[in-house]
Amino acid sequence: MKVFWDIFIAFCKIGATTFGGGYAMMPVLQREVVEKRGWATEAEVMDYYAIAQCLPGIIAGTTAMFIGHKIKGACGGLAAVMGIAFPSLLIIMVIAAFLANFADIPMVQNAFAGVRVCVVVLIIDAIIKLRKSTLVDVATVIICAAVFLLSLFIKVTPILFVVLAGIAGVLASIRKKAEK
Repeated sequence: MKVFWDIFIAFCKIGATTFGGGYAMMPVLQREVVEKRGWATEAEVMDYYAIAQCLPGIIAGTTAMFIGHKIKGACGGLAAVMGIAFPSLLIIMVIAAFLANFADIPMVQNAFAGVRVCVVVLIIDAIIKLRKSTLVDVATVIICAAVFLLSLFIKVTPILFVVLAGIAGVLASIRKKAEK
C-alpha cells in the first residue's frame, strides 16, 4: 500500500508544481521520476510522453498513467493519474470561484504573464536536458530539424509530426542496419 501512496504523492508534487500544460511538466517529471526516484529512464519517459501526445486526453495524465503502470501495474497507473489530477482539481475549483472577481486587476494579469514566461523557460530547460538522450545520431538530428522547420511553416496537428517522425526513425534504423 505504501508504494501506491508514494506514487500518488510524487505525482501530486508534479501536478502541483507544473503550470502551463504537458510540455512544462517535462523538467519536473524528469527530476522526480528519473533523477530522484529512479522509476523510469529518460528514454522511457520520452517514449511515454511521445505516445501520450498521440492519444486523446491530457498529456500529463496519460504520461503519469504509463509511468504508474510501469511501477505497479494498473493500480499504480490509477494512483499516478489521481495524483497528477488532484492538485489541478483543487486549484481550478478555487480559481473558478474567485477569478471572475479578480481577472481585470492589472496585478493578476501581470502575474499570469509572468507564469507564461516561466513556462517557456521550463520548456527550454526540458529540451536542453533531454537533447542528450534524444539526439543520438545524424538521423535523429535531421528528424528533429525537419520537424522543427516544418512545424514553423505548416500548421497541422502535432500528431502528424509525431507519426511522421516515428516512420522516419524506423526508416533510418532499417537503413542503418542495411549499411552494416
